[in-house]
Order: sequence, then C-alpha cells, then structure tokens
Amino acid sequence: MDSGEKKPAPDLSIDVGLVEQLLVHFLREEISSAGFSRAVLGVSGGIDSAVVAALAARALGEKNVLGVLIPYRESNPESEAHGRLLCESIRIPHARVDISAMADGYLAQVPAADRLRRGNVLARCRMIVLYDHAAAERALVLGTSNKTELLLGYTTQFGDSASALNPIGDLYKNQIYQLARHLGVPSPLIEKAPSADLFAGQTDEGELGFTYEMADRLLYLLVDERYSEEDLVRAGFEREFVRKIVGRIAATQFKRVPPIIAKLSHRTVNQDFRYLRDWGR
Repeated sequence: MDSGEKKPAPDLSIDVGLVEQLLVHFLREEISSAGFSRAVLGVSGGIDSAVVAALAARALGEKNVLGVLIPYRESNPESEAHGRLLCESIRIPHARVDISAMADGYLAQVPAADRLRRGNVLARCRMIVLYDHAAAERALVLGTSNKTELLLGYTTQFGDSASALNPIGDLYKNQIYQLARHLGVPSPLIEKAPSADLFAGQTDEGELGFTYEMADRLLYLLVDERYSEEDLVRAGFEREFVRKIVGRIAATQFKRVPPIIAKLSHRTVNQDFRYLRDWGR
C-alpha cells in the first residue's frame, strides 16, 4: 500500500470448480506416487473433515476412503451424528472407535491437567487411532486443518495437525465454506458453529476470542498480500488485534515445520537432504 487511504475488504472468493479439480488431482497423484490407493481420515462432524472426505471420495473412489468416528465420553452426540450423516451422504465406509478408556487411562494419572492439556491428549489419542487404521488398511492419513488454523497455530502438534498430506491447508476457513457448498456437504455441517469438540460447549471462535471472518481477512492481507502493520491499521484493523494475530503466527511457527535437527554433516535431513516424498522411486 502506498497511501493512507482505507482499502476495501479483501475478496476471498475462489473458483470452486477449479479448486475441486486441482485438489482431486493433488490427492490422486500424491497418494499414488507414494505407493498407496486408499486414505483414512477422522470424521469429526465438522466442515473441514467433510470437505476432505468429499474430495478424497472423488479422487480415489468411495470404497477407498475410510471415515473414522472417534468420540470421547464427553463429546457432543451431534458431532457423531453429523459424522455419520456425512459418510452416508458421500457413500464412504466408516468405523467408530471410542477413545474414552484410552484417554482416561492416562488422564486418571494426571488429575491436575487443565482443559488445554486434556484437549491435547484427546487430539493425540485420535491420531493414534487414525494411524493404526491406516496401517491396517494400507492407507495414508489425510489432514483436515485449514490455512486459518495452521497460521494461528490452532492445532495440536502430532494431534489434529498430523497427516501424510493435507489437501485444504492452503484454503482459509471462509473458502472452506465456499467449497463445502459446491461439493454438496450436508447443510447441518455447514450451518453449525465450528468446534473441535474437545470439551463441553467448546466452539473455535469462542476459544480464539475472535471470528474466523475477522481472522481470514487479516491473515489474507498479512500473509498473501504482505501488508505491514501500518497497512493493516489503515485497512481498518485495530492495532491490538493485528499484533495479537502476528504474535500468534510467530509463537506457533514450531508447529508448522518438521522437528529441527542439529546440523553436524554436509547432508542433514530437512536442511540439505530435502527430496520430495517419492524420491528414489
């Protein structure tokens, strides 16, 4: 930006047909090049996993995608019901694994664990289930974190952020809604408040302290358009909010990169040795 003039809100609309085509091709090619033909994902009853499941069904065929319902004893029954609705709607097989005994076996030993710690335990238990099902099915685990969540660090490391590949990680939450409508995701999943369902009454926006709409507009200008703090303030954002978002991005960078390896040789994994997934094939 080169003036103090207030700019219009950014346009986050996408060509949903083109995006669908690109992501279906991405899934088909990446899974095939890794030597697989099947995929597994957690079906939470939310919009993100619904979009990924619908894309995977188109890319691989319905019978080659397994949706896994992974409730905890305190989970909202609506989440499981919506997960089943999604699987039935796009005609993919599904399995159900209750993680209550699994998670409580550990949580009973740490009674002082706060809500955040408990939520992280549940997220990581769910990922254990998904990777074990992937091993049994000879499949790859698909990620369901969108760009907004990834940039804000609103994920659990080695929990919901873990996957072999993620088709929606470059789509903001607003764009996920656009794609969901195009893909025919059932309306109850689109209309409800987003929630990770990690504790009773939890909603994403309530926990974050701001709406996805606000975050998406700022993140798009900050990340995609490379606006400075002053640019964002001139665009109409409160300076405190801008600094809060920038601080979250900086503080959670460790979640978005592989574990950092101390460099001792000329060919250090993830530094000098950075071949693609299908290297050597």
